[in-house]
Amino acid sequence: MMKAVVLLTTLLVAVAAAERPNLLVFIVDDMGWQDTSLPFYHDAAGQPVTTALNRRYRTPHMESLAARGMRFTRAYAHPVCTPSRITLMTGKNPARHRVTNWTSPAGVENGDNDVKHLRSPEGWGRTGIAAGEKTLPALLQAAGYRTIHCGKAHFGSRGAFGQDPAKIGFDVNIAGNEIGHPASYFAKESFGKGSNHVTGLEKWHGQDLFLTEVLTRELSGAIEAAAKEKQPFFAYMAHYAVHSPFQADPRFAKNYPGLPKPQQAYASLIEGMDRSLGDLLAKLDALGIAENTFVVFLSDNGGDAPIPNDKAKPVVAGNAPLRGKKGMRYEGGIRVPMIAAWAKPAPEHGAQATLKVPANSRHDGLVSIADLFPTLLELAGVSGVPPFDGHDLRPALKGGPSTRPQRLVTHYPHGHNNDHFSIYHEDHWKFIRNHADGSGELYDLSKDLAESKNLATERPDVAAAMSEKLERQLEGYGALRSKRVDP
Repeated sequence: MMKAVVLLTTLLVAVAAAERPNLLVFIVDDMGWQDTSLPFYHDAAGQPVTTALNRRYRTPHMESLAARGMRFTRAYAHPVCTPSRITLMTGKNPARHRVTNWTSPAGVENGDNDVKHLRSPEGWGRTGIAAGEKTLPALLQAAGYRTIHCGKAHFGSRGAFGQDPAKIGFDVNIAGNEIGHPASYFAKESFGKGSNHVTGLEKWHGQDLFLTEVLTRELSGAIEAAAKEKQPFFAYMAHYAVHSPFQADPRFAKNYPGLPKPQQAYASLIEGMDRSLGDLLAKLDALGIAENTFVVFLSDNGGDAPIPNDKAKPVVAGNAPLRGKKGMRYEGGIRVPMIAAWAKPAPEHGAQATLKVPANSRHDGLVSIADLFPTLLELAGVSGVPPFDGHDLRPALKGGPSTRPQRLVTHYPHGHNNDHFSIYHEDHWKFIRNHADGSGELYDLSKDLAESKNLATERPDVAAAMSEKLERQLEGYGALRSKRVDP
């Protein structure tokens, strides 16, 4: 009798594992909201607006993924990379987990000192993710998922807890360590030398291959291994592209003959990243697991394309029609492309029956990178989830009304492009507190996406109310503030 009970339990566990969806998060480094042929900008009538940048880039596989599911037109991340990545792993706002700036490989202070009387806060997480955090991969791992990391980690500095993705819950780590960008994208150059050398890919050294393709091949193999063992997996594809150095992907550089060399290289990095997405979707289909794999595509911060922000011709700025770029308090620094879809739509198939994502749909509400933490865990059926700041996006993904509060705090008490600021989004309003001089900026994004007119003086009532809410929320997070020093 006891053997029968054990056998039945084993079978039930196996069935439950087979029904749980695979999860693929595809995150691109420094990709802007407009760095794609897929429009994320829509006019007042809700019609897509194809911009000059959309016409420049070639991302057919992003277009295909969006056709299968939902694009999010107001998705936000942190202004720089490490905070966003740790927020995705923990579901916590950076003001709460306190890694509010990118971490250097050596774990040293890295804030610019352009504001003479302000410095980074004492005690911010300059070495990366704290050892006590309950992370997305660790929770999925405990629930029976095989967890696979591929590409850029940048969760912590050399010697710190987060340097090795295995420490935060990944069973497999492919090429992830403390670095934030590669020394070289070329396998012929062994992916570079020095502190930004990409490790773990030695078998590819000397070959005529590009890093983006190598990572895609590696992850494809890891996914195939999990599929053969019929184990649900969480695959985290974190491309080093499209971060500098702006080296042209030889497979696609010829498609951009009229661009200056750095912009040509950037465009080829975009297309190479998109090819990787297409190759992985094809692999899932070939393995017969596409119907049971949920895919999320996004970037870790605003774009950093090598395109001058020409005020006289804003249409050719790096993130137009958004203002600013990576590291800045404006929308170009924090708004990112995001898509969610089943790799192969089959609405009545397994897990898809409980989360039917309308094809070619669009969500215009405010969402955050922190929202992926609860959304993916709920989709995987993981219980006992620790407290988090994100919100479950499944109601929105089903095409219904969003239950996510239309509020978001971004806290950046450091120097980098723009210096020492906090942001409060609420519905279509955006308030910025500049800590250098205490000034405020207020924008109505529904009428002024380019943030060209500061309404703080014209609408002091709205500015004051949002400033108060911002301060209250920062207090609730236990946010660290910029340190004042004698200039």
